[in-house]
Amino acid sequence: MAILSGKRLGPYEILSSIGAGGMGEVYRARDTRLDRIVAVKILPDHLSDRAELRERFEREARTIASLNHSHICTLYDIGHQDGIDFLVMEYLEGETLAERLKKGPLPLDQVLHYAIEIADALDKAHRKGVTHRDLKPGNIMLTKSGSKLLDFGLAKLRQETAAPNNSLSKLPTADAAITAQGTILGTLQYMAPEQLEGKEVDARTDIFTFGAVVYEMATGKKAFEGKSQASLIAKILETDPQPISALQPMTPPALDRVVRRCLAKDPENRWQTARDLELEMKSIQEGGSPAGLSMDRTTPARRQWTKMLLWSAAVLAACAVVGLTVWHFRPVPPRPVTRFTISLPAGQRLVGLDTPAIALSPDGTRFAYIAAQGSGLPQLYLRAMASSDARPIPGTEGATDPFFSPDGQWLGFFTGGKLKKVSVSGGAAVTLVDALSPQGASWGSQGMIAFGSEQAAVLLQVSDAGGTPQALTHLEEGETDHDWPEFLPGDKTVLFAASGDAHSRSL
Repeated sequence: MAILSGKRLGPYEILSSIGAGGMGEVYRARDTRLDRIVAVKILPDHLSDRAELRERFEREARTIASLNHSHICTLYDIGHQDGIDFLVMEYLEGETLAERLKKGPLPLDQVLHYAIEIADALDKAHRKGVTHRDLKPGNIMLTKSGSKLLDFGLAKLRQETAAPNNSLSKLPTADAAITAQGTILGTLQYMAPEQLEGKEVDARTDIFTFGAVVYEMATGKKAFEGKSQASLIAKILETDPQPISALQPMTPPALDRVVRRCLAKDPENRWQTARDLELEMKSIQEGGSPAGLSMDRTTPARRQWTKMLLWSAAVLAACAVVGLTVWHFRPVPPRPVTRFTISLPAGQRLVGLDTPAIALSPDGTRFAYIAAQGSGLPQLYLRAMASSDARPIPGTEGATDPFFSPDGQWLGFFTGGKLKKVSVSGGAAVTLVDALSPQGASWGSQGMIAFGSEQAAVLLQVSDAGGTPQALTHLEEGETDHDWPEFLPGDKTVLFAASGDAHSRSL
C-alpha cells in the first residue's frame, strides 16, 4: 500500500513517491530534526510477511552501513514503525544510468570517468567483504558530483569466521533462507555465468557485470540480448558480445581488451580485483585524453608566460624538424645480409611446405617449425637459435601455419579445422575458434588474432582468449577473397593478399 504524503515514520515526513523496485518502495522525505531531504525505502506490505525478503531487507541495511564512499549512496538510519520496515538514505538528484542510456551511448570521456568511479566504489565494497550482485544501469545514479551506486539489497556479505561474536558474521551468505527453491538473485541481463549456474559468487562476479555496464555505456547496446530468457541465458553462458570497436570504431583498443577480460566466462580469466580494473581504466583515460580539452584556469600573467613557452617550443620544434629531415635523407650504408643454415635432427623432415611451416619468435631467439619424425604425424617443434636441440610440443599433431604471440610466450596454429594456441612453456593446447581451410594468421599486440579462411572469403579476427570471430575486411569490386594477414607495427594496419577475378593476386 502506498504511503500518503504527510505521513511520518519517526522523525521523517513523507513528501512524495520516487519509485518502486523489486526490493522496496522509495519516497522523498524530510528529516524534521536536521531539516534535510532524504530518501526513505520501505519494504512493501504485501511482501513484509515473507521471511526471506525481510532477511534480505535487513541485510541491505547492514551492508550499506558498513560502507562509506563518495560514490556509494549513504545510509543514514534504519527504523520500524506500525509494521513498516524502512531505510533512510541520502537523497540523490539526477538520473539513473538506465535513463541516460535511453538517449544513446555516452561519450568516451564520460564512459571512462564513470567507469573509474564505479570501479573505485566496488573496490571499497569488496575490501569490506561485500559483493553487490545486482550491479546494473538502473542501480547507478548520475549526479552533478558523479556516479553513485545504489541498492545493495542483493549484496552478499562474506562471513568472517574469525569473528564469531560479530553480528555481521552471523548474516547468511547463500543459505537456504536466501536462495531457497533455486531462486536466482540479480537482474538476468547483467548476471555472470556463475550466478546463472548457481555457483559460488565473489567479487569477480561484480567485475563481469561491471564489464557489461561499461560495454553498454560505450555502445548504447546491451552486451547480451535474447528473445527469451532461455536464449539470453545461453548467450551469457556460451557467446561473446561483438567487440566495442565493431560498434564504435573510435574506441581505444585497450578499452576493448579490458572489457573483454571482464566478460570472460571463467572467473579465473577475469580481472581479479576492482582495484586492478580501476588502474587499467585510469591508464586508458590518461593515454587518450587530449591536453587541448583541459579547461584554461590560468591567470593572464601566467597565460602570457605560457604563450612565450609555446612560441619557444614551436621554434625548437621547427629546428628539430629541419635537423631530423637532414638526418633522414643522409646517405645510409647498406645493411649486411646474414645467411645461415639450420639442420634438422636425423629422421625429421619439414612438412606442409605449400603453407608456412616455420615461425620466428618476435625477439629472434627461437623458432618453431612443423616436421614429421619418420612415418609419424607432423607436429610443432620449438628450438632456440643458439641450440641444436628441438623440443616437440604435445597437442599440436597435424598443425599448419604456426605463428608466435607478440610476447613470444604462445604459439598459434591450425589443426583439425580449429584455430588453437599453446604455451611455449608447456600445457594443453587451447581451442580459440573454428577455422576451416585456413589461409594464414597474425597475432596483434592488442589481444586480437587476424586469420584467413577460404570459407569466409574476408579476413576474420578473434580475441586471443577465444570467442566469436568478426569480419576484419570487406571485399572490394573484383575481389574474391582475402588471406595471409600480417599485422604491421602498431596494429593499426594489416597487410594481406587479395585475390581477384582470373586468379589475379595483389597486396
